[in-house]
Amino acid sequence: LFVLRRVMTALVKGENSASVVPYRESKLTALLKQSLGGSSFTVMIACIAPLQEYAEDNASTLSYATLARKVPNVPAVNLDPRQAAIEDLKHTVDVLGQRLA
Repeated sequence: LFVLRRVMTALVKGENSASVVPYRESKLTALLKQSLGGSSFTVMIACIAPLQEYAEDNASTLSYATLARKVPNVPAVNLDPRQAAIEDLKHTVDVLGQRLA
């Protein structure tokens, strides 16, 4: 999880920074590369305990979740080029059909 925090911190700093995002330093971060700062939606569920004895752990968890929330993602639909062409042709057929009617 230490490397995951480093990756999220590097992503929050932004592309203007000269630092490299260390995705390859962990199998977990390599698997999450597309989700963290990529083209996917990311959801993080933070579980905290209501007891006072876990206050420090809760604060750490909430800090971690806040950092994850600041990671910029740009969700995009990944379409097969052939499927996109088919959808475009269907739309063209619909438009031409409306012109004839």
